[in-house]
Amino acid sequence: MILLDYHNRIIEDTLKTRFNPENKPKPVDMSIVDFDGVSYHLSTLDDNDAKLNLSIRWKCWNELVQYGALDVLKREYSRWIIDPEHGYDFTLQFDLNDIGGDPEDVIRRVSLLKRNAMAAPFERAFDAQSLAEQEDHWDPSSSQLMTIHYRDGEAIYVQNQQDRVTVIFSTLFKEETDRVFAKVFLQEFVDARKKPHLQNAPQVIYSHREPPLEIRHVPGLLDSESQGYITFVLFPRNYAAGAVREETISRIQIFRDYLHYHIKCSKAYMHSRMRARVSDFLKVLNRAKPEIQASEKKLASGRTFRRA
Repeated sequence: MILLDYHNRIIEDTLKTRFNPENKPKPVDMSIVDFDGVSYHLSTLDDNDAKLNLSIRWKCWNELVQYGALDVLKREYSRWIIDPEHGYDFTLQFDLNDIGGDPEDVIRRVSLLKRNAMAAPFERAFDAQSLAEQEDHWDPSSSQLMTIHYRDGEAIYVQNQQDRVTVIFSTLFKEETDRVFAKVFLQEFVDARKKPHLQNAPQVIYSHREPPLEIRHVPGLLDSESQGYITFVLFPRNYAAGAVREETISRIQIFRDYLHYHIKCSKAYMHSRMRARVSDFLKVLNRAKPEIQASEKKLASGRTFRRA
């Protein structure tokens, strides 16, 4: 299996070039797209090539702000935040003459802009679960269901419980073959917990068309054969403070892209095998064609000629 990158490689490579003090500042105007419909705009000011702006636009931005995205972004990028560029939701500005930190660290953090914005609802759910676990009498009404409509027809639902955090992905499978591949692929996640070294892995549940109990009351859910729901049940051991929590947040964010990427890879592999098999069959058929023997014919004069 291939793990997708959490950061944006184009932003990382571009900033490495721009933040290099040996390179003279040059004007730049780039539009960059990322997974989940995210758009970036990387540009210099018209009158100052040493001022570099990075803006982001995402259809679920207002929902992320509601769940604390700005607090996370201020924690990570407080020095570079400016008023958003027109048509975008959030903007960072860098002075190439004074970046304001170790260039490698800044580049890595900036390339994780999308990841850090999406981390807000997960951090809130993890913190809420930790507090609820300490209470003797937990009120179920205090559980918050956070919904992020990050794609057309698809959403992520995050809900804290007293002893766990549930993350649900709704995803559209436009083709019947995609649903079959997804079912087989997700079964591997279920079976993985049977292995001794993976018994602490999160529980994964897949349901086709019928939404899980946690979100059945949510209005506007699609009732379609192309709709599927993947549920992750995370326990405190899966998001312990520190590197474990950060890695969990990063990996679970890209699950939808990870799933569909491997479905496409599986289909491409099967198509290549089918083409190879068809080619082999054609070779067998060509070898099976009977050879037509040329026959000799005689004229009245006794002369002969060969006729194919």
